Amino acid sequence: MPPEWAPHLACYLAWPHNIETWPGKFDLIPPIYAAMVAKMARFEPVRLMIPADKDPDEVRAMISDAAHRTEIETPGALLPIDIFQLPNNDAWARDHGPIFVNRLANAAPGGPNQIALDWLFNSWGEKYGAFDLDDVVPQKLGARYGFDVIEPGIVLEGGSIDVNGAGSVMTTESCLLNPNRNPTLSRADIEDYLRTYLGVTTVLWLGDGIAGDDTDGHIDDLARFVAADTIVTVLEDDPADANYAVLQDNLARLRAMRDQNDRPFKIETLPMPPALIHDGTRMPASYANFYIANGSILVPTFDARTDAAASATLARLFPGRRVVGVPSTDLVWGLGSVHCLSQQHPAPPAP
Repeated sequence: MPPEWAPHLACYLAWPHNIETWPGKFDLIPPIYAAMVAKMARFEPVRLMIPADKDPDEVRAMISDAAHRTEIETPGALLPIDIFQLPNNDAWARDHGPIFVNRLANAAPGGPNQIALDWLFNSWGEKYGAFDLDDVVPQKLGARYGFDVIEPGIVLEGGSIDVNGAGSVMTTESCLLNPNRNPTLSRADIEDYLRTYLGVTTVLWLGDGIAGDDTDGHIDDLARFVAADTIVTVLEDDPADANYAVLQDNLARLRAMRDQNDRPFKIETLPMPPALIHDGTRMPASYANFYIANGSILVPTFDARTDAAASATLARLFPGRRVVGVPSTDLVWGLGSVHCLSQQHPAPPAP
């Protein structure tokens, strides 16, 4: 599996339509999402799924309007945006979308240069209504765009894993070992699946996720690879905050980890934004939920004092890429943000 900073062919997105995901705030979401699409499309092509009852022209007009409004922040023409009707249950393309793996240069001849993995999706442990449409999204996209799809046969969401492209994958015990995913599989079984299907040799385990994370602790709210030898993780500086002890434990684990060549990682840190509460509920707001696009980093912002520091850190870690903020105070009411909403299609290797 290529790292997220490898060149992308496109980004898959799914237009928000499930009112229950953003109760009481849904009307605010489509314009925010349209602006995110416009910012994304200035750096890489977008493949946007919309519900069967949604008019593609209406969606395109919203994105075009958003592009005009965000042109000062992200100047330049939009790259192709393919808008097509494909039924789905919700907008979280990171978790139900295809995960691509590329053929190694020294692999035996024969077979495709790239395949998509269609892991089972069960709505994060069957937490929310129907998920049958989301579960078949990779197959539907494969049929539309002509890529090969295989099914590993176990439950796994894209937001639960992160790879460095050199042989290591990072995940969490609280998610992948949760009995609401694959109750018959042991830690060793899960590691075998990750090694077999992602082409990794080293599995790195963090502990718990942040407060408010309904995914049982996805890695993309905690820690991310930013280079083959470097991990950035979020830290809470208030010992009284619910996230403080969890993130300190994960930091200690990261410092003790060794990569696929038995070398320690460089560890960088991002601040946590101030606690974000909606209707008495803690939201899983995290700057680790950034998306690495071609030539840019799309980072969630929360109208907080910590926004600037997080953006500056990411700019330093990704020289040559433009850091673009995506206002997420309302987006995260749906319990996810930029990375959760997007899934990259890495460029396939040359034949």
